[in-house]
Amino acid sequence: MSKSKNKDTFAVFILTYGRADKVTTYSTIRKMGYTGKIFLICSEDDKTLSDYKEKFGEEVIVFNKNDYKGKFDIGDNFKKDNVVVYARNANFDIAKQLGIKYFLQLDDDYNDFRFKFDNEFNYGDWRIKNLDKVFKIVLDFYKKIPALSIAWAQGGDFMGGSMGSGGNAVKIKRKVMNTFFCSTDRPFTFIGRINEDVNTYVTLGNVGKLVFQINQLAIQQVQTQANSGGLTEFYLDGGTYVKSFYTLVYAPSCTKITTMGQVERRIHHKILWNNCCPKILNQSHKK
Repeated sequence: MSKSKNKDTFAVFILTYGRADKVTTYSTIRKMGYTGKIFLICSEDDKTLSDYKEKFGEEVIVFNKNDYKGKFDIGDNFKKDNVVVYARNANFDIAKQLGIKYFLQLDDDYNDFRFKFDNEFNYGDWRIKNLDKVFKIVLDFYKKIPALSIAWAQGGDFMGGSMGSGGNAVKIKRKVMNTFFCSTDRPFTFIGRINEDVNTYVTLGNVGKLVFQINQLAIQQVQTQANSGGLTEFYLDGGTYVKSFYTLVYAPSCTKITTMGQVERRIHHKILWNNCCPKILNQSHKK
């Protein structure tokens, strides 16, 4: 991106809380060839805020969660605010204030970015060596389409390799998680104290808004609950049991509670995609 006009209008924002000593994503994307702007979004209630400022200086952007309370549906009457949904929504305002039109919103625990298909659409697994170039390709694609946001796949989407549902073909899914390519000209609102990504892509899909994931590219991250700080405390309190019910409350017509896992099964949400998004009808049905 260093030779592109995108550099002045694009930035990576890393949402982070209580992990000033291990913002894994920052070092990962630098090592993998991203040379553009990076900003860390931190909240005023973070007890390690001074550590962030000492380590990252002017790259730290601080916001107040109270400025966003009451501006979106939090989904409950709980009191704990150590959740990421406030930062996700603040990101649009922060980018606009900084004069950044396009941005990539990341969490702080990514340790790798991968190619999952080659140029002939064969499944594989290769480490990306030039994130500048790859980010630019995805951003150029995003600029040409009407989607509110597009995302990369996650490592877990490729269980079973080329025989699994994620690796058997190049495809898209109507979901966005972990890597949000966004524009201040296409704002949307995250909802729910927890499971905010799923809540958002399901409810946006319900009303015909376009958000989707591409599976040619993927991120890998530190295992949830194995990394202190961030959302770990919230997950340890309620696990996926409480988390999964948020989306059911927001979209009962296309969501149900089920279990997942092979040995140690756990409660998880399941999206009934046939019921979630509007369909395009054949013209032959027009009256």
